Amino acid sequence: AGVNGSGKHNNWSIVGPDGKNWLTPGDNPHENAKFLTVICALIKAVDIHADLLRAVVASAGNDHRLGANEAPPAIISIFLGEQLSDVIEQLEKGRTRSSKNGGTIKIGVSSLPSLPRDATDRNRTSPFAFTGNKFEFRAVGSNQSCAGANIVLNTIVAETLDEICTTLESANTEGEDFNEALQKILQNIITKHKRVLFDGDNYTDEWQKEAAKRGLPNMRTTPEALKAIVSRKSINLFEKYGVLSEREARSRYEVYLKNYDETVTIEARCAVNIAVTQIVPAAVEYQKKLLRSLEASEAVGVKNSAIKKLLAKVCRKTDELLIIAEELSAVEESKSKNEILSTMLELRQVVDDLEGVIPSGLWPLPTYAEMMFVY
Repeated sequence: AGVNGSGKHNNWSIVGPDGKNWLTPGDNPHENAKFLTVICALIKAVDIHADLLRAVVASAGNDHRLGANEAPPAIISIFLGEQLSDVIEQLEKGRTRSSKNGGTIKIGVSSLPSLPRDATDRNRTSPFAFTGNKFEFRAVGSNQSCAGANIVLNTIVAETLDEICTTLESANTEGEDFNEALQKILQNIITKHKRVLFDGDNYTDEWQKEAAKRGLPNMRTTPEALKAIVSRKSINLFEKYGVLSEREARSRYEVYLKNYDETVTIEARCAVNIAVTQIVPAAVEYQKKLLRSLEASEAVGVKNSAIKKLLAKVCRKTDELLIIAEELSAVEESKSKNEILSTMLELRQVVDDLEGVIPSGLWPLPTYAEMMFVY
């Protein structure tokens, strides 16, 4: 409890045919235009397909991690940082103003304030953050391949860049100025999709409420998150760009869901086995020691109410543990994985209570203290 699992930071950027990283702020109007276009393409892509990004990092283990302590929440949002957020805000408004670096500039695709090369993100709560010349997708689980996340990132950005280029080509055919057309496109993207931008603390209850107001998805469990893979929106996306057929997408959904179900079932069986064969014997052994100590004290006329109280607690918690273990055995074949998980949580709470009173010499597992500070 209170300890987040480990995960990965999947660093993503895009290198164009010119051999340059298009997520590096440029030194001239042409490079600035590419930089802003890719930023806006990502904003739109992540907003439209936040559910799909959540789905590709869904697993039984990652459900415990997302939103816990140092891990990002299940709500997918984008962190741009103060300076880039200011640029995006002014690009949307399309007006001249003083930049945060000093001087007066016309915010647009033809001009951009210089950004420091090391604009490293210090907000470790964000699931998708701009870090100078790349984005970090921080929600990938420790036992997961980054391939799934990158397949989705590549495809959703390809879609938005495709749409931007198609609109630009149409504007060019109609004789519209390139920079003006591009600026209008990017302004529209920001206006429609800025709800996904958030530079604050993703851990707070306030953000959970604010994200709900913005209409951002918050899928806390794998079964609800995986549904995005077989949504009509996702299937159309994959088929349009030749990434996955509908049959391939649905097969992945079935495999991932089956894997989740089996993982939860195996964890439940392991929990029951550990509780009954390791924790209960340790608790019973401690009860014997306490009982012998109590009997010895009373034999010489010493009333030891504290030991009697401790013995009663250990006995009570041992009984609770056996009852919950029996309940967990009964529900482990249940189709309701939420019921299994909630019962496992009850089991873990009782075991934690026993860990707090049983001597370390009798405790059969590494304790919280040993795992955090010794090993």
